[in-house]
Amino acid sequence: MTLKPLLLPSNQPADRFYEGGAAIAEFRGEAYSGGNVPEDWVASTTCLFGETNLGLTRLQSGELLRDAIAADPVAWLGEAHVARWGTDSMLLTKLLDAGQRLPVHLHPNDEFAARHLSRAHGKTEAWLVLRPGVVYLGFNTDLSLDSLGQLVEGQETDTLLSSVHAISVEAGDGILVPAGMPHAIGEGILLVEVQQPEDMSILLEWKGFALDEDAPRELGLGWDLALQAADLTNYSQSDVEQFVVRRPHKGQALPAMALPYFRAEWVTAQDLKSGFAVLVITEGQGALVWDGGSMTVAAGAVVLLPSSVREPRLTGDLRAAWCRPPAPEAVA
Repeated sequence: MTLKPLLLPSNQPADRFYEGGAAIAEFRGEAYSGGNVPEDWVASTTCLFGETNLGLTRLQSGELLRDAIAADPVAWLGEAHVARWGTDSMLLTKLLDAGQRLPVHLHPNDEFAARHLSRAHGKTEAWLVLRPGVVYLGFNTDLSLDSLGQLVEGQETDTLLSSVHAISVEAGDGILVPAGMPHAIGEGILLVEVQQPEDMSILLEWKGFALDEDAPRELGLGWDLALQAADLTNYSQSDVEQFVVRRPHKGQALPAMALPYFRAEWVTAQDLKSGFAVLVITEGQGALVWDGGSMTVAAGAVVLLPSSVREPRLTGDLRAAWCRPPAPEAVA
């Protein structure tokens, strides 16, 4: 089956524990009705942690994208992708609007997630910055598991935040966040998040956030086990800069270390390779053209490209984030 590119409406789970959503509505040209809706789950085959459907993308036909892919994986994902990973899209893309600073938190890696949570992936992620601000990445001091546990138990949030590198970022910067690394996103930042398709967060702080009393801050693992997922490396400033790519106009948006997990590039008016992808149009207006059709697109549009779309290309003065799963030949 040959599929067509799909313009995707917003998919914003309600009542998240941190503020945001207005900047996503502005970017997409939609009305903002209030509430904590700071994440737009784009082309999602992933549920929120502990949920069975919330977070999944539903197509205009009413069918879940997850089910559509399972019914015709080669048309959606490509033969080589399916040969390696089956019907797993290997990708979750989000728009994220930090209406307040996010808490310092971390995500399990592949091995930890498989062993202790029976998950197919860990959660390495990356940020493509659309609006500037400050992000926080990697410990800048020596911490043991015991000392980190004491900071978490006492909710010593000022000490936790000061223990993580603060990095100023501008629109166009790309930041890789390896699983296990403590991190947070500063207030006012709007970004495209590219990640492994999981929702698993271990919160090191929660004081001051709208989190339910019974919410699993440590994924239900207990703190002694959960904190073993943390990368306790004391990174220098130059160490953390290796995870940042500064404002390329086009081309690779992330360090090469990201390639086993996902691919992300800034693209302009140019030919694109066929393959399952999400295009977030960030600037300009023009058209997405392919063998057999075209659609007008402009800043704020989000397009899902199935693999069976042939010879896709962008025209006009467009700039976009081109987000893709890892290449089928990528090293695990």
